[in-house]
Amino acid sequence: MNTRRDAPWLALTLLTAIATIGFVDRIVMNVLAVPVKAEFGLSDTQIGLLTGLAFAVLNVTLGIAVARYAERGHRLSLIAVGTLLWSLATAACGLVGSFAQLLLARVGVGVGEAVGLPANQSVIADYFPPERRATAMSVLLLSPPIGAFIGSAGGAWVGQEYGWRSAFFIVMIPGIVLALLAWALIAEPPRGRHDREASAEVPSLGAVVRRLTALASARHLLAGSTLASMVGFGLNSFVAFLLVRKFGFSLAQAGLFAGILASLPGAISVVLGGRLADWFGERRASAYALVPGLCLLIAMPIYVFAITRDAAGPLLGLVFVAALFQYTYLGVTYGVFQNLLHSRMRATGSALLNAVYGLIGQGLGPLLVGWLSDRLAPRFGSGDGLAYAMAITAALYLWAAAHYLLAGRHIGPDLARVRAGEASSDQPARR
Repeated sequence: MNTRRDAPWLALTLLTAIATIGFVDRIVMNVLAVPVKAEFGLSDTQIGLLTGLAFAVLNVTLGIAVARYAERGHRLSLIAVGTLLWSLATAACGLVGSFAQLLLARVGVGVGEAVGLPANQSVIADYFPPERRATAMSVLLLSPPIGAFIGSAGGAWVGQEYGWRSAFFIVMIPGIVLALLAWALIAEPPRGRHDREASAEVPSLGAVVRRLTALASARHLLAGSTLASMVGFGLNSFVAFLLVRKFGFSLAQAGLFAGILASLPGAISVVLGGRLADWFGERRASAYALVPGLCLLIAMPIYVFAITRDAAGPLLGLVFVAALFQYTYLGVTYGVFQNLLHSRMRATGSALLNAVYGLIGQGLGPLLVGWLSDRLAPRFGSGDGLAYAMAITAALYLWAAAHYLLAGRHIGPDLARVRAGEASSDQPARR
């Protein structure tokens, strides 16, 4: 009996849940790194490596190869298998006996996500028409804030009460359940059914790269979102550490507040960003870049001021306010990229974007904050040194915002070219 349904909102709900669990498996390391650091005697730079680059390396290279298959093959099979693999690799993190073994287990989590996640956005893009994709992608991109809360608050509580190894075992369970549900319930949607440019031909990897680099708006969106992701990953990796070191929070308390800061305002930011961009975008396409760009400009000074406060209450309150603006770029950016890509470029395009976000964003963001913290700590102390490292990193939001504002100059003409089927690799790039 065939139980799979061609139901857009069912697919969006289950794929958002899968992406959420994927983010739980990523973010739980951020809070469990506190007891892990103590057990293995690690530096902040090594913690940055664990929470960032270790996950990203094979995730990036394998993700692109898997995405090429996803342009032709059954995407839901990849999603189900990948979800199962990364869930088992997460459980393996609880079995390690050294830093090197934990590093390898985190690489395994990245490999599983490389198989399971690149096709998510491609499937959603085929379920929803262009005028609803920013909203749909914003719902899908609720997974980071929701996953951040579950991973931070839940992981910290389990780690404090039952040990950090138990937390890794527990987060394996929902991934296995969701992998089975995705396999059984979601139908593979027809490719490109909402797009004029749809065809059976699969463009080459080079054609995907040329599409992303030939369009000026895509270049600036890629640069801006990469910088923003680097800042976001770097800051979120060390919030719990800051609360423990500077304010004496317990692991469970630090995880709870870190989870709230990364989830509730983030969820509001992602959804409202997508809705505002879709609403203003109907009248002026540049809104798809200007809305996130302006929000990043607002977020930066609030965050820098907040993270350097000497009292926990003002710090937490102001970081909450900053987070209302920090994450508007997420759903909007992914939605625009899906609209700029051919229907059989989307899985590869998502994998390429995730490669950049993985290596530079998740890979270098935590490493940058950890490296700065290790160098500032001898002068300012471990607590203030980390706070200043986070403030310096947050200032990069200005650079990200500049690229979004520049993208606003080109996004209308570029979207028009794509919808008319005129975007091609042999057209000269505009600046």
